[in-house]
Amino acid sequence: MFRKLHIQMTIFSTVITSIILIAMTLVCLFVAESGSKETDFSTFTNNANSCLTQLESQSLLSHRWLLSTKSTYDMEIRILDNGRTLFFDKLNPSKDTQELFEQVCEISRDTYALDPDNPKSVSALSKTAIFKLDGYYACTALIPKKDSVLSVVILHPLDKLNSRLLRQRMIFAAAVLVSIGALAVFSWFFTRKMIRPLEESRRRQTEFIASASHELRSPLTVIQSNIAAMEKADPKEADHFRHVIQQEGNRMARLISDMLCLANADNHSWSFHPAPCELDTLLLECYEKYEPLAQEHRLHLGITLPDESLPPCLCDASRISQLLMILLDNALSYVPSGGHILLSLSLGDRGFLLSVADNGPGISDQAKESVFERFYRADSARNDKQHFGLGLCIAKEITELHHGTIRITDTPGGGATFLITLPV
Repeated sequence: MFRKLHIQMTIFSTVITSIILIAMTLVCLFVAESGSKETDFSTFTNNANSCLTQLESQSLLSHRWLLSTKSTYDMEIRILDNGRTLFFDKLNPSKDTQELFEQVCEISRDTYALDPDNPKSVSALSKTAIFKLDGYYACTALIPKKDSVLSVVILHPLDKLNSRLLRQRMIFAAAVLVSIGALAVFSWFFTRKMIRPLEESRRRQTEFIASASHELRSPLTVIQSNIAAMEKADPKEADHFRHVIQQEGNRMARLISDMLCLANADNHSWSFHPAPCELDTLLLECYEKYEPLAQEHRLHLGITLPDESLPPCLCDASRISQLLMILLDNALSYVPSGGHILLSLSLGDRGFLLSVADNGPGISDQAKESVFERFYRADSARNDKQHFGLGLCIAKEITELHHGTIRITDTPGGGATFLITLPV
């Protein structure tokens, strides 16, 4: 499923970005070609005007000047003197060029009212028309001289411009193809990176469901077997089976309650009511609540509070109490008889620092991050039916809900210390 989604997202993102890239490239290419055409036409206009100015000022025309002008400006020039063809044009006859000159004269006469073949139509001033036609720039002019009228037709082929534009288009096309290839590669890795959290979430969800099913099936199996045994057992033994069923039912209720807490955290619908709270008072209440339990487990529970008064902490007191109770429950379960548990509170540079330290078996470095995962339990705790591996995960969610941090360090001399930092 995720592989198919990966391919679809890669194709989709590549196509969309490619369309945008191609559209932007076409716009840039249009602007660049328009600029090149305007520049080329402006250059032709200037060159044509230079030629006409030279013709107006000269009384004699040399073959060398005509050849130099045609070569320099890449032009075809036809000059008639009172309708007569110059000797230079007679030496360079070209049927195609003559037909083209006739077409230019026709366009100039019909569109610009300037007839190069009718020199009598000119007044005392020169007349000029510059325009475009298919594949050429053209200029027609009638230049009155002292005893005659020069009829001038100038053509500039667009072969070099079109070749330059074609080369530019090929460069743009190659750049677009390379960019699309790079976008496809980028999209492949980028979408893969986007999908990886989904895969991880799906994997964790599958593991969560499997673990939850396993945890729920165990007490359910015990309940069913005890019900079956209670039906066949002596009435005096029924109380024992009833007690077991009640214990397993309570165990299932605790598990479902923990799962609902995590579901609310995932949906960001966890009730949260922050208010100024005296953390030292909160720790004393937890200490007084768990001190009798510690004595039952033959453990020593201590508390350390700062001598100076602390500012109130903006937090949800019930959630912080829940957090401390989870850590104390873990300590009571894993610390052997005769052990020590210490609650402490202080104010540091980064905020309030709460800690629950014990001298129990401790937590290995490899397991320090894993203990906050759902349904994770160390091997030594597998037989403990009171813990499902959800408590520390809930503790982490509560801490993050308060924009704080929770981490594990080793207690000097052995054991584990949970450090919770809450912002001031």
